[in-house]
Amino acid sequence: MAKLTHLSPAGEAHMVDVSAKAATMRVARARGRVVMAQETFRLAVEGQAKKGDVFGAARIAGIMAAKKTSDLIPLCHPLPLSSVTVDIAPDAALPGLVVVAEASVSGKTGVEMEALTAVSVACLTIYDMLKAADRGMRIEGIELVEKRGGKSGDWRRDD
Repeated sequence: MAKLTHLSPAGEAHMVDVSAKAATMRVARARGRVVMAQETFRLAVEGQAKKGDVFGAARIAGIMAAKKTSDLIPLCHPLPLSSVTVDIAPDAALPGLVVVAEASVSGKTGVEMEALTAVSVACLTIYDMLKAADRGMRIEGIELVEKRGGKSGDWRRDD
């Protein structure tokens, strides 16, 4: 098992010192889904949600969240993100919406937390936009799919 970098030798939480690391291009992709009733799915896909554009609101919320990750997650470094994308696709088999976010930066630390935060907040926004129609929705499967760059190299989830 890899050593936990956010713990000091005494076991105390601390922010990792990345000052000696070289800046490299780093990319991370994450995904999650919101599972809902068939009628709620129809409302979302047909743009009939009472609160408005579910897809647009969730996309913007995810991007904004990625930019605020260091304010939300203790010990995360603030990063000057180069790009954040949030894509939302209907999946009739669930039924529900699948959210995929990708974050990139040229920096000294990775953007996995930014991609995961973008997905999480986009999913929460979908729930908020549709909760009047379906309080039984489930947010599930939030996971890192891929990361590229950095000292530890590339990683991809095997599905």
